[in-house]
Order: sequence, then structure tokens, then C-alpha cells
Amino acid sequence: MRNHKSIITIILFLFGLNLFGQANDKSAYVFKLNESIFPSAFRKVKKAVKNAENMQADYLIMELNTYGGAVDMADSIRSLLLNTDVTSIVYINHNAASAGALISIACDSIFMSRSAEIGAASVVNQLGKKMPEKYQSYMRATMRSTAEAQNRNPTIAEGMVDEKIVVPGVVDSTKIVTFTTQEAIDNGYCEGMFDDIENLMKYLQIAPEKTEIQQASKTDAIIDFLLNPAFQGALLTIIFAGLYFELQSPGIGFALLASIGAAILYFAPNYIEGLAANWEIILFVVGLLLLAIEIFVIPGFGVAGILGVTAMITGLALSLIGNNVFDFSGTATGDVTGAFTMVMLSMLVSIVLSFLIGGSLFESPYFKKIALETTQDADQGYTIKQSGSDEMVGSSGIAATDLKISGTIEINDQRFDAVTQGEFIEKGTAVVIKENRGNYFVVSKMS
Repeated sequence: MRNHKSIITIILFLFGLNLFGQANDKSAYVFKLNESIFPSAFRKVKKAVKNAENMQADYLIMELNTYGGAVDMADSIRSLLLNTDVTSIVYINHNAASAGALISIACDSIFMSRSAEIGAASVVNQLGKKMPEKYQSYMRATMRSTAEAQNRNPTIAEGMVDEKIVVPGVVDSTKIVTFTTQEAIDNGYCEGMFDDIENLMKYLQIAPEKTEIQQASKTDAIIDFLLNPAFQGALLTIIFAGLYFELQSPGIGFALLASIGAAILYFAPNYIEGLAANWEIILFVVGLLLLAIEIFVIPGFGVAGILGVTAMITGLALSLIGNNVFDFSGTATGDVTGAFTMVMLSMLVSIVLSFLIGGSLFESPYFKKIALETTQDADQGYTIKQSGSDEMVGSSGIAATDLKISGTIEINDQRFDAVTQGEFIEKGTAVVIKENRGNYFVVSKMS
């Protein structure tokens, strides 16, 4: 009997040594996601997953506090977390609402602070108004499939999106599911409550010397700032306003440079993050060239101008979302609509601002410092009139091009720039010169 006790004692001792040797021996990569779920958040999670995989960490720990954000970014983060081999853990220190709930459910384990909440994942627009049923249906399916992948109650996940979902014993058909920490524990949506992430890491037996904490570099901070939706909206306004001012006063130069600079700042971070593809940037450039051709080569505003504006808007909008050419299966419809809305609203704002401040801008002292103010008056001997051009008033010729207000006429095998008095004159129509404006003539149809 004593021999048996000795054997048991030895076994327990060896087992204890084994446990002691394994205690506090886990490794982890830790990062914070305390922000709205936009491209910068996706970038942060993508970097964290890659680093955790490279260091072969036992755990990827995300400290989360968010009220939500873009559905396509949340879905991309969800895919990263579901597909990594590293055990993913989220510690909700305050809120995991909307897109934050989807990200949390995608993790292998959920832990929460005493005062945290999770849920309320209905799809809303920028004003907080609930989007139509087709958007809710997409989100319900995404939440359900994510919960199923992590062995959590899929009906509860759907109930976080739709108040019509009934979860017996949890919620009736009039409320969207939002759990407190204790409610989440009771319903299998939280594995434990901890006052802070340090206590959670002790519980997980993570060795401090085997813990790597994500540090944001200056480059990361700059890219995150450039990816901020508000800043990107400002860049879009500068792009369109710069083009408008350049077209109003060709040759100014700085307006065009401002527009080009804003376009570079707009596309660069989106390209780095894999949102802006080469063809989308090329589409924008082609649109810009078409617009220039319409204005400077074939004056007026016809097919080339319309195609140019359409190409520019399409290139700018698609650079904001994670589409694959024209495959939007991995992108929520609301995000596609939102991207185009953002670009077109920015264009509208730039046009309105250009009309409001256009005159005062050219009269401002700052503009006068970089613009030529010297005038070359006729009484000082300056003129742009060609010798003998006044004598051509009353002469007849033909329209060498369509005169869509402006174009070219031909008189005695010589071509001259011309404008009409508001009428459209087709190519080949006989015209008469009514007035000499120095470097061009005012013409009308031959009566």
C-alpha cells in the first residue's frame, strides 16, 4: 500500500514539474484596435496577423473598442482572423458594436471587461439611418456564417442585426441583441471577464519575454491619416476644384499642380493597401486626358467630355473599395454606393465652393504673389491683333470644324480661330466675320 502511495506521489510530482515547466511559457502578439473600422483598421489587423504568423505565436490578441465602420473592411478583417492558424483572441475593453461585433465573433475566443458590450450590428448609413433590407440580409448571412464557423449560436448572431429575429430565452422580436459581459458569458459569446488585458494574459499563461506588442511607425501613422475618410473627401474636393480653376484660367499652373498633388496623395495609400488597382488609376488618368481633349482640342462638351468625367469618377470611387475589377461579390452593395456617393458629393462641393470663392481667390493677396499682375494695355502699344485682321471683318468663309460656340474657320485656304454668338454651326457651313477680337473672330451663319 505504501509502495502504491509512493508511486502516486512520484507521478504527481513529475506531473507538477511538467505543469510548472509549461506555465507562463506561451507567446503572443498583441495589438489595439480602438478606432472606427475603415481601411486603416484593416491595415493594422493585416500587419498584426502577418507578424503573429512570422513569430509563430501561440496567440494573436486584439484589444478592441469600436462603434463600427465600413462593412467591407470588417468583412476583410473577419476573413483574416478566420483564415489564420494562430489562435485569435479579442479582449473587448468597452464596445464591440456593429462591425466590431462581426470582428469579435470571428475570433476563436472572446473576453470582455466588466463594463463591455457586444452587438447592435444592423447596417446603417453615414447619418445612422438603417439601410434597406437587402443590406441587412447580407449582414445577417455574414454574421450567421461567422458564428457557425466559430461554434457559436448563429441565431443570436442574426439577432444582433435584425430585431425581428426571436431568440427564445434571450430576446423577443422587438429588440436587436446587445449583450453585457455577463449576458455574453451566459449565452456563449464570451469566455471570461477580466478587468484588464494584463490579467487576461496571466490567465493565458503568456510569458512577458515572449510577448510582442504592435508599435505604430511614423510611416504607419502617415498612411492611416491619408486613409481617413474625411481627409480623402478633402483630397477629392481639391482634385475637382483644382481642375475647375485650371479650366477657368488656363496657364495658372498652381491649380493643376494642386489637383495632381491631391490625386497622388489620394491614390498612393489606397494603392499600398491593395484597394486601388493599376487599371483604376489608369482609368482616372484616361478620364483626365479625355476631358482635356474635349476642352482644348474639340471645344464644347460632347462624348469625350462625358466619358472623361465618367472615367474619372469611376476610377476614384473604385479605388476606395476592395473589388476585383467589376466583381463586387466580396463587397457590400452599400460600400459601393457609398464610394460613388462620396466622390460625386466631393465633386459637387468643389463646384459650389469654386463659384463662391472663385472671384475672391483671384483677388486675394496670396494669389497676387504668385500670379502675373502686369497688364499690357493697347494705349502703351501692346496688341494681339494680326496686321490687316480688322479689314477681314465682313469677309465670308466656311466652318472648318464644328463651331460648338468655338472652333476654326477657313478663309482663302487660311485657318483662323473663331467663336459664335451662342449658336451651333456645323462644319462646312458658310459663315461671315462679324467682329475681330484680336486673336480670334466672332462669326455667324451666312444669311
